[in-house]
Parts: sequence; C-alpha cells; structure tokens
Amino acid sequence: MATTNLGSLEKCKPPSNDIANPPNGTVSTIQKSPSAATLAASESTLGSHLARRLVEVGVTDIFTVPGDFNLTLLDYLIAEPKLKNIGCCNELNAGYAADGYARSRGVGACVVTFTVGGLSVINAIAGAYSENLPVICIVGGPNSNDFGTNRILHHTIGLPDFSQELRCFQTVTCYQAVINNLEDAHEMIDTAISTALKESKPVYISISCNLAGIPHPTFSREPVPFSLSPRWSNQIGLEAAVEAAAEFLNKAVKPVLVTAQDVSTMLRYGQKTIIFLINNGGYTIEVEIHDGPYNVIKNWNYTGLVDAIHNGEGNCWTTKVIAHKDDTSKELLEWGSRVSSANSRPPNP
Repeated sequence: MATTNLGSLEKCKPPSNDIANPPNGTVSTIQKSPSAATLAASESTLGSHLARRLVEVGVTDIFTVPGDFNLTLLDYLIAEPKLKNIGCCNELNAGYAADGYARSRGVGACVVTFTVGGLSVINAIAGAYSENLPVICIVGGPNSNDFGTNRILHHTIGLPDFSQELRCFQTVTCYQAVINNLEDAHEMIDTAISTALKESKPVYISISCNLAGIPHPTFSREPVPFSLSPRWSNQIGLEAAVEAAAEFLNKAVKPVLVTAQDVSTMLRYGQKTIIFLINNGGYTIEVEIHDGPYNVIKNWNYTGLVDAIHNGEGNCWTTKVIAHKDDTSKELLEWGSRVSSANSRPPNP
C-alpha cells in the first residue's frame, strides 16, 4: 500500500458542475456543513448526523431498500435536502448501484435492513472490495435493548446471535461499526467514512433502529480530522475509454452487450438508458464448459416484461431479436475447453 503524507491537509468539497474535482488521492479534511457549526444539540440526531457526513464527502444520492429496522433512519436521511433517495427493487441492486456510483463519483452509499437485507447486499459489497471502491454500506440494526438478551428476532437465521451479519462483512469491508449506543456513534460513523475514503474499500455501519431520531451533543462536533478525498474519475481518461469501447463494439461481428435489473427504478428517475438483453435460452458459458439439462432455462417474453414494468409511466420502446442458442465466439469455445480441462483434473496421488 502506498504511503500517504498527512502533513498537508486541504479542504475537500463535494462534487458540483462548477467546481473542479480534486486530484485522486488528495489528503483532506471532510468539508464542514455550513449549518453544522450552528446546529443546536437538540436538533442534531444520529440520523441527521449521518446524512450530513454523507453529503460532506460528496454523496448526493443513496440507494435504499426499506425494512422495518431502517425505516426511521431513512426518514432522517431523506430529510436532508442535499441527499436524494433512490429506492431500489432489491438489496443486491442497491449495492451494485452504489458500486457504480462510487466508480463515477468517488464514493457511494447504500442502506438496507438487518440480516435479510445485509446478507443480500453482501455480494455487491464483496465486488466493491475486490475493485477497491469506497462504498458505505449502512444497515438498520436491531433495537439497542435487544443486544445481549438472547432474544430471537425476525429477519435472522433463528438464533439469538446478532453477530452473524457482522462476521460476514468483516471479510469484505475494511472497517465495521456496530452502533447500539450514542456515546461513541459520532466517532464510529466518522471513522468509518474516513476509512472508506482512505483505504478505497467498502465499510459496514450498523445502526440500531431506535437510535436514529435521538439527539446527542457529540453530533455537533467537527468531523474526524482527516480523510482522503474521493478518487474522482479522470474525465479525459473516461472519455477515451468510452470511445475505445464504442469503437470495439462497432467493429465486432458478435458484440457482447449487457443485461440490466431495476428497469422500474430507471423509469422512475427518468434515466435515458439503452438495454440489450441477449437471450439464447440458457447458460451458454456453462454449456461450453460442461453441458447438461441444468444449463437450459425457461424462456421468457422479455419485451412483455418491460411493458409490465412500464405500466403506462415513462417512455419505453422495445423490440425482439432472436439469438441461436449456439451463437457464441471462438474465444468462448476455447476458454470453455480450457476451464473444463482445469476443473476435471484428477486428485494428486
């Protein structure tokens, strides 16, 4: 890991159209919200504190899925005027959306509920960890009074152990904060956010469901002294990459394109998106490794599904093109053969 000089600290401003993005890796303090200095202690709740900290590091959109453990927290997050709630159809989508947001904006955030939501989003968080992306994964946790009581709660695996989700996230995040009291909540939240930016890795913050609306004097304090500014995309490099990808696809005889989820969310927020779904009736990659009836899936009328999601709102156009189930590239055939050989090696004597 590269050594960072902490001797020169600069102010970090959230991204905007009229402010130049700071260079990647610049060491900086988290920008202080204009209202933070005058915020009365009685108004400074845990939920509003978290919302301000997200805005101060450049998060203006949060990707959320509601659940009974995070509802009050969501109330305080969406009450922040500079923070927009993007409601997603499931937790995995929310995590991947935060992943993409972090790639574009330097840092992303998602909010889910305890265990049933956390274990659903974790695959996206693991991907962000492998890609060195600072994604702040926020989970609404059990009531603070339930810790240590040996109670069995819903949305869990039926055991009185609330640490299962935490143990899972310890392997795919660089910092974990379980907040079930107010005394150290300020420090834990600020440290988590700063660590995400410093390490350029995801972090996990669990907040007890009964704490979000409670004020505490510490929430009017300054942020943790330093963090690394988000790693903003290099605009020139981004444009060059887009041009290179477009040129590659335009020349390709059999271009590989993408599938998508959360079409309804795209419609809700007016996204101008082009989706290519290549349907060949099964798992072609697996077919080329090892064929069998399990590689064949029930065929759907995908264009009809888009019509159902559209439901008279937004602006959609769909068309259908049929791809043969054996329509694949020479490279995939060769790759499948090599993987098959590697997987079928006998045990060593």
